[in-house]
Amino acid sequence: MIALFRRRRGDVDAEAGIVGPARVDARTKNLTKRLAPGDVAVIDHEDIDRISAEALVSCRPAAVLNAARSTSGRYPNLGPEILMQAGIPLVDDLGAAVMSVRDGQRLVVDGGEVRAGGSLVAEGTAQDADTIAAATAEAREGLSTQLEAFAANTMDYVQREKDVLLDGIGAPDIRTDFDGRHVLVVVRGYHYKEDLAILRSYIRDYRPLLLGVDGGADAIIEAGYTPDMIVGDMDSVSDQALKSGAEIVVHAYRDGRAPGARRMEDLGVEHIAFPATGTSEDVAMLIADDCGAELIVAVGTHNTLVEFLDKGRSGMASTFLTRLRVGSKLVDAKGVSQLYRTRISTWQLVLLALAGLLALFVALAATNVGQTIFGLSGAWWDDLVSFFRTLVGLGPAAPTT
Repeated sequence: MIALFRRRRGDVDAEAGIVGPARVDARTKNLTKRLAPGDVAVIDHEDIDRISAEALVSCRPAAVLNAARSTSGRYPNLGPEILMQAGIPLVDDLGAAVMSVRDGQRLVVDGGEVRAGGSLVAEGTAQDADTIAAATAEAREGLSTQLEAFAANTMDYVQREKDVLLDGIGAPDIRTDFDGRHVLVVVRGYHYKEDLAILRSYIRDYRPLLLGVDGGADAIIEAGYTPDMIVGDMDSVSDQALKSGAEIVVHAYRDGRAPGARRMEDLGVEHIAFPATGTSEDVAMLIADDCGAELIVAVGTHNTLVEFLDKGRSGMASTFLTRLRVGSKLVDAKGVSQLYRTRISTWQLVLLALAGLLALFVALAATNVGQTIFGLSGAWWDDLVSFFRTLVGLGPAAPTT
């Protein structure tokens, strides 16, 4: 498969390897913002998750070089398999040395070896279908341990943050009116594009408030809408979204530190810093709940254990607590798409009535009674026209044949 990929791209040189300029960043989501087709992605990402893998695939790099283990065995992450299915070579566990490569430096990747300027930079494991399947199977066996850790962490969090469950977080002083409204909370996560696409009719008819969580605001804009509110630490949202006119709530730590506030000040964007525990996704849902939203529709959010572990947070206990708090109002986007049926508009009713009248006209025209009625109607119409013509001095109209 790797050889086929090389031939298709035409990026094999005399050194018998995949060749391309290095793009280096320990954070995959930052790297994908500047990764171009044909580049060699150099990352330090243990347990490559599904969202990161899909972002890498969309950039179409020549290869992905990972300083860490792409599957550590902690849980069966899907990232390596997604890269393999897309035909993107993955070299794993290269160590810290590969991160010393200069951005833009020409690299040659041959199997598990990475060379620059003829010198060996690092050596790792070239992943294929067999190695990925073996690592995934091994990780699956250890999933029960992660489930126990998840449960223990969640119970500890519930004990420490039970006030959130009982009393809510206490909504910040915001101008957006949530009372009695539907709210669409968009996270740039699993299948968010597909979810937004299937909700077009729902958005058109119900006009819910659109709340973007960090990069979810850009997802809303890409879908052709404008966000009403953006909540997050502001590390993965574009300047365009921040300047779209949406109300900005910067998610701060419990001690009041808000790293994202500095960016807002530099952009000159009005914002509110709101200290709260948990993830920005959780805070967005809790704000909507505390402000009186009637229904919260989640797009791209985390629902399964593997998705929580993909997020990389210890147990993702805050998400579990949030689901308990807002569960009566929370609906997943796919559930809405399956249950919702587009409302019948006034124009549709008018067209239906016209179609019914046309069918009645055709049916009458095919009967003797109908033809008699049409004949009498024609005579009545001739008399009416003649009356008005005589009234205005034009003389009677010629009779209808």
